[in-house]
Amino acid sequence: MAFETIRQGRERLIALLLTTPDPVLDEVASLGIVTEEEYEALEKLSEPRERIRRLLIKIQKKGERGCEQFLECLQSLFPDFPPDLQPPARRYVTQTKDAENPEGGTSSEKNGQENLEAAVATRKNELENPESAELHEVNDLGYPDDCPSSGDIDPPNPEDAMCSEKNDPEKPEEPEKPEAEPSSGKGLVTPNFATSPMKNGPQNPETALPSKNDPESPGGDRFSEKDAAAVSSERADFEGSGNIPSCGEEEKTAAIKGKFEDGATPDSDVSMSESRAETPGVAMSVERCGAETPGHSASADRSGDEAPKTSPNKVHGGRRGALKTVLSKLRLKKFRNGKLRLSDLLEISLESLKDWTLSILGDLPWHFLRKLMALNGTARSTSLGQGTSDEDTSEDEEGGVSGDVFSLREDDSRASLHPLDVLCAVLLCSDSFLQQEILSKMSMCQFALPLLLPAVDTPKCTLLLWAMRDIVRKWRPHSLAQSRGFREESLVLTKMPTVSFVRMGSCSFSKSKLLNEVLSPSQQHQDFFIHRDMESGNIPREIADGLVEISWYFPAGRENLDLFPEPVAVANLRGDIESHWLQFSFLTEVSSAVFILTESINEREYTLLSSLQGSATKYYFILNSQAGKAKETLGLLNKLALQLNMNKSQLLMKQKSNNSAELVKKLRSTLRGVMSSSPKSASIRDMAVTARELGIQVDEDDGERWTALEHVQEITAEIQDVAKYKREMLRLQGDLWRNLAKVEKELCRMKGQRDVPPEDYRSQLRERWLELRRQQNQCDLTSGMVKFISGIGQLSPAEKHHFLKWMKFHLDHIARGNLSRLRAEYKEKCRALGDDAKQLAELDELISASSLGVEHFMRELGQFYEAECSMVKDRNMGNIQRQFICLPGIAADLMLEGFPMELIDGDASNIPLQWVTDVLAELHAKLRGRSRMLVLTVLGVQSTGKSTLLNTMFGLQFAVSSGRCTRGAFMSLIKVAENFRQELGCDFILVIDTEGLKAPELAKLEDSYEHDNELATLVIGLSDITIVNMAMENATEMKDVLQIVVHAFLRMEEIGHKPNCQFVHQNVSDVSAHEQNMRDRKHLLEQLDEMTKAAARMEKQSREMKFSDIMDYDPEKHSWYIPGLWHGVPPMAPVNMGYSESVCELKKYLFEFMRNRSPHRVPKDIPQFIEWVRSLWNAVKHENFIFSFRNSLVAEAYTQLSVMYAEWEWDFRKEMHLWMSKAETTIQNQSPDDLGPDTFEKLRLEVHQMLHNGEQKMQQSLQSYFESGTGNLHLVEKYREDFLRSMTFLRHELESYLLCKSEEAIRIQKGRSKIDHLQARYMKTIEGKVDGLLRDCRERDKELTPKELQREFAKMWKETLAELPLESLPLRQIHKDIRYQLCKDLENRGSLVKQMLHKAQSLLTYQSKPFCMKKEYLDLAWYKVPVEFITQQCWRELEEFTKSLMEECRRYVGQKVHSQGDYDQTYCRELLWMINERLQEKIAGKMCTSASFEVDLKLHILGEAASAFQKMHEDFLKKNDPQRRLEELRPQYFSTFTDVYYEKDACQKRAFDFINQCLTPALWEYMKKRLGIELVDDFLSSGESIKYSSQSFFQFTVQKKLLEEMDFDNYVKYVRNYEEFVKAWIQTCLISHYRETGSLWELERAVLATIMKKSRMLWRALSAKMPPPSLSSWSNFAKRCAKS
Repeated sequence: MAFETIRQGRERLIALLLTTPDPVLDEVASLGIVTEEEYEALEKLSEPRERIRRLLIKIQKKGERGCEQFLECLQSLFPDFPPDLQPPARRYVTQTKDAENPEGGTSSEKNGQENLEAAVATRKNELENPESAELHEVNDLGYPDDCPSSGDIDPPNPEDAMCSEKNDPEKPEEPEKPEAEPSSGKGLVTPNFATSPMKNGPQNPETALPSKNDPESPGGDRFSEKDAAAVSSERADFEGSGNIPSCGEEEKTAAIKGKFEDGATPDSDVSMSESRAETPGVAMSVERCGAETPGHSASADRSGDEAPKTSPNKVHGGRRGALKTVLSKLRLKKFRNGKLRLSDLLEISLESLKDWTLSILGDLPWHFLRKLMALNGTARSTSLGQGTSDEDTSEDEEGGVSGDVFSLREDDSRASLHPLDVLCAVLLCSDSFLQQEILSKMSMCQFALPLLLPAVDTPKCTLLLWAMRDIVRKWRPHSLAQSRGFREESLVLTKMPTVSFVRMGSCSFSKSKLLNEVLSPSQQHQDFFIHRDMESGNIPREIADGLVEISWYFPAGRENLDLFPEPVAVANLRGDIESHWLQFSFLTEVSSAVFILTESINEREYTLLSSLQGSATKYYFILNSQAGKAKETLGLLNKLALQLNMNKSQLLMKQKSNNSAELVKKLRSTLRGVMSSSPKSASIRDMAVTARELGIQVDEDDGERWTALEHVQEITAEIQDVAKYKREMLRLQGDLWRNLAKVEKELCRMKGQRDVPPEDYRSQLRERWLELRRQQNQCDLTSGMVKFISGIGQLSPAEKHHFLKWMKFHLDHIARGNLSRLRAEYKEKCRALGDDAKQLAELDELISASSLGVEHFMRELGQFYEAECSMVKDRNMGNIQRQFICLPGIAADLMLEGFPMELIDGDASNIPLQWVTDVLAELHAKLRGRSRMLVLTVLGVQSTGKSTLLNTMFGLQFAVSSGRCTRGAFMSLIKVAENFRQELGCDFILVIDTEGLKAPELAKLEDSYEHDNELATLVIGLSDITIVNMAMENATEMKDVLQIVVHAFLRMEEIGHKPNCQFVHQNVSDVSAHEQNMRDRKHLLEQLDEMTKAAARMEKQSREMKFSDIMDYDPEKHSWYIPGLWHGVPPMAPVNMGYSESVCELKKYLFEFMRNRSPHRVPKDIPQFIEWVRSLWNAVKHENFIFSFRNSLVAEAYTQLSVMYAEWEWDFRKEMHLWMSKAETTIQNQSPDDLGPDTFEKLRLEVHQMLHNGEQKMQQSLQSYFESGTGNLHLVEKYREDFLRSMTFLRHELESYLLCKSEEAIRIQKGRSKIDHLQARYMKTIEGKVDGLLRDCRERDKELTPKELQREFAKMWKETLAELPLESLPLRQIHKDIRYQLCKDLENRGSLVKQMLHKAQSLLTYQSKPFCMKKEYLDLAWYKVPVEFITQQCWRELEEFTKSLMEECRRYVGQKVHSQGDYDQTYCRELLWMINERLQEKIAGKMCTSASFEVDLKLHILGEAASAFQKMHEDFLKKNDPQRRLEELRPQYFSTFTDVYYEKDACQKRAFDFINQCLTPALWEYMKKRLGIELVDDFLSSGESIKYSSQSFFQFTVQKKLLEEMDFDNYVKYVRNYEEFVKAWIQTCLISHYRETGSLWELERAVLATIMKKSRMLWRALSAKMPPPSLSSWSNFAKRCAKS
């Protein structure tokens, strides 16, 4: 006994079951051996041994029957299950078989019969002892596991016994017992009985008439005696296991024999559910309603014999029993109530690495789903794997097997199921979202889709409307062929004629095969519908009868190739219309034409068809006439023709002399005629209305979907114009968000800084950023956003999922409509306007903005959240006031449910960092910290199939429809199964889908390279594996991007890992592609290596680097060649099998690669990934150079060109500087009379000529450089114009500088000329007096002593100065002049300002007073929010602005004072202009200040300036006072006077005085002007030249030095005052350099050599011409030297 077997073999069983405890527990639960409560209790036990031990106890408590079922289950799970542990009946059968046939198969019918008899005898003994019988468990459908579902069944009935074979869930797992033999129950339906109508009975549309033989399953007729023996053997096993009641041998024999007496022919087509009685024990009878059997009863058999009646409830119970059987075989019982979800299917497990071979029926659903998700055309195959054992082969070879070599028995055949049974079972066990995905993938594979699911566990069949909602098709009708337009629409909304094909009676040819031929082009046959000649198509159907499938034909706009000019739908009813009258009635209502296939028509069928009289649908008959019945059939058809208004064209005959091609041709012609005769058009949505009227269920009709739909319709009802809706309702992501993104990047890159100090510029940007956030935060939620938040926040999880799906469908539909309209308008305007670029550009922008999806609403939520966070951070809002704090949690839930989350906003090219990080943080919390991730990204050129590749590989749902190309980057989370996490090293895989590079709409933008390079660097930097997707074999399009990424990685220290690169070449179908492209791969790697080396040289990397040092890439292992997606020409092309298989191969390799690499890497969890995103994005934002280039060689060539340009610029500047020095000297040595109006004009013309010549010289140098052929210059040809423009800007800059300097020099010289004129007059007078005194002293008798001489000279000097009318320059009150200028500046500002000016003190008093901020300086009345939230921030900003402006003004004043000239009124005017300009900028930036702020600020700035300018003026007067200058000449006059009086030779002394007083100052001034230029030249020609060759190199050198020194104070100086720090740093470098080299003296000597040479030449010339020197001669020499 089984109970005793378990008791005695307990320890052995425990040891055996411990090897696979979970599958055993799942199996016994799915078979109903244990209840759900028991299963859950056992699942909670963590110790496997304890779990198994308690399972055995529970099994034993269920009695002998439960123990037998359990042992049978174990025998099916374990092929090598010990014989002594097998259940008693099976043990006996197995031992007998082993004795007779060691190979495990029956050697003859006799052996099988003996096994049967033994098994039955054993079972009889058990049944005769009632005490051993146990109560049977009830399964999940409410019926006992061991008997059919109807309660009225008489157990001893032999037909019952035969039917119950189907209910054994274990039989498919026994290879030697072909379970699905079509004989099981065939004897229940014979041609010799009939159904009797039940008048006035309940109307049940699903009640089935007795069916004819189904042509779709011809295998049901091939039944031999050996097959009967095999079935007998199977039956014995079932009886021994207790699954069915025992019956006598005579009854079994009669039942089997009935199969051969049925009269079935090989051509008859019998489906399982039609061929057996659905309520075992009685012959099947049917109550037919008035719509089904109008007016009278119909006989089931042509002979007219009647059979007993069966109630509808019993028929329905039979269908439930069949469903239960199929679910048991497929091991789907546990998913009948708890539905299979898409996430369950997408979960990555160990099976993802396996090559699936179908071995048991339980594999079929998973095989179908996995293959379908991978778009594999073999997904519908249900053929189990076959093989021949080694033992069989060896014995055959040795001749050890007796008997015939050949036999009719199919060796090693294994039981299977019809593909449509598997499809129906999977759909019934799937939730609505998985159903959508299944039908969507089936549509891509061009499989026919289920339209009506048969009623197997429901009273009515079900129309699948919701399941088709996700399917969108594109086609080109012939009406648009000339304009090359197309249509794109959701399949359920597309109206088109529908043509239905049904079968009445038996047919010897396949209806489905005929449809495939009709719909397939001659050169591209496709199996839209499963038919008998396909693999597994001949297996009898068990639950799929009554299924209505639908397929479509869409034209491509090619008249010669298209079969039909417009779209058409083709419906196909599985089974006979008599058995499925409700489905047939539905098809007659929705179809334009119905084609009925039959071989003959009898009176009963005529009566049925005549009930269609009055129908608007056209009916066509396809007749395959049988000999002997043609006359009767034609007679009845002629009668029907009158009733159904038919003509001759509505009968298509299939003659035996004609082949199927002629029938196909005729049928296509008929269909074209139907389509051209204004047929009625209906969409799937319209069909749903008809279905509801007929009582057919619609899958969309449930509360959850309708509740979600109501919310969606409230939102989408407001959307008419997409661009307008986005502009008005999604305001935060428009210009506000784009401007924010620009400001954020500019804060890092400072590209627009120009001459504004860095901190001032940053302050301006920060103010602008905060202002934009304020504007965002002040935006209220629009009605659409309020409803959207309500939908995702308040609905239940299921309703929320439906809500988002409905949103997607509706938004896509609206966007498609807008896009279609705009495209038509664009085409029309192109034709009408020609080259009117402005209007076309506007339309182009509208087309780009016509995309609208759920991601835009989520993006808007993200911006609301970010704006709120920024207000909280700046303390303008408290946490208690936050409204959107719950949004990240909602978004995290959506990610867990499989919805893609936007990582990078493609419209703004920015990451909403706060939003993304908070969503990921919430996700981490919801996962309870178990968030280790591997990141996989895809990168490639636009429209190369990146999203499709990821969707096919992982079953994801990235958008791929027309007009919805991915923008930015989206991330989706895939769960890794628990038992695979350790091996793979992660809990999840994060898949990132990216925007296509080199997008045409971005190519015209200047920063298109920058956009692509930023995106590529970011996503590759984030990923562990990057799939680089390319079209065809050519990798050039991606090579440049990869080079820039590598270069960026070299410049970013944040990159600390090596991402792996997988190169995928799509649309390559040649089998030799990998071998033939070996050279190309090698060449690509060489180019990447070259680029990497160039980048390393630019970045001063000390070692040789290769591409593989940065990225993990093996050309042989990491290159993939994938065929094109479509097999043929869309829209009727299915997915290419080669594409699917290649993608699967890539997927398996990636998982294997991850598994092998997992021990050597530390996986990132979500917090680490968040930090990685933050740091990498920060690095990308700060990179302002390399991203603007196409590749590293271009960047290197550009850098070299920049270095050359810097040299040319310096030569130009140096030449202009020397000219200016010479011009200043010339001006200073000219008299006032010479400095007339013409002087400046001459200088201006000379400046223009000099600048023109210098610019021409630079341009010629640039031209020569490009013509020199220096390496890679052709790569920077497009930058030539940029450098030419830079030369023009340089010329304008130098022109402004030189003219200003010349004008200032002339003005200063004119001011000094008055003093020089007075001094010359005074010196002439003094010289006369000195000469007079000299004569007077010589005339005296006594020579004067030196003291007396000095006394006389002093007396004369004093008297002479007293006599001279010394005129000093007037002292001006500069502060009064400045105050006047200030009053004039503010004269139009109103009375309040004037009053403030009147009350103000003297400007000189403001010098000692610091500027203090006052509350009244801020004008906060314009803010709508409370003042206290923003006062502090505004105060801080205003304070920084004030300091910045005052510092700028101080620098200007300091420059003017340093010039040592006199004050000019223009200085004050320029100061006021600077202040007004900055104040205007501040007002434009929305910083409102009061009038008192402007007045006080100007008073303080001009007060400080007035003091400085007053001192400057006084110093100038003091320096140029006539008396002071005469006093400076007194020692010189006295020395000359003394020497002449004593008649001394004073040449040496005078020469010494000349050197000290004249030559030395002139030489020193010359040295100061010239030495700086020489220092620059010397430094740039030294080994340090590279550091100063360009601005970027110089900044790199400075920042590198800061890093090496690590002195915080230096960092502070560098940040606060960059210019001062750099000046001091350069000075230190110069001093250090010349201190070490000692070469400064050589530079000084070289400068002096030139002037000394000129001095000597001048002295020689003067010495030859002039007499012995006198006082005047020395003066003349000094003047000449000064001029030189």
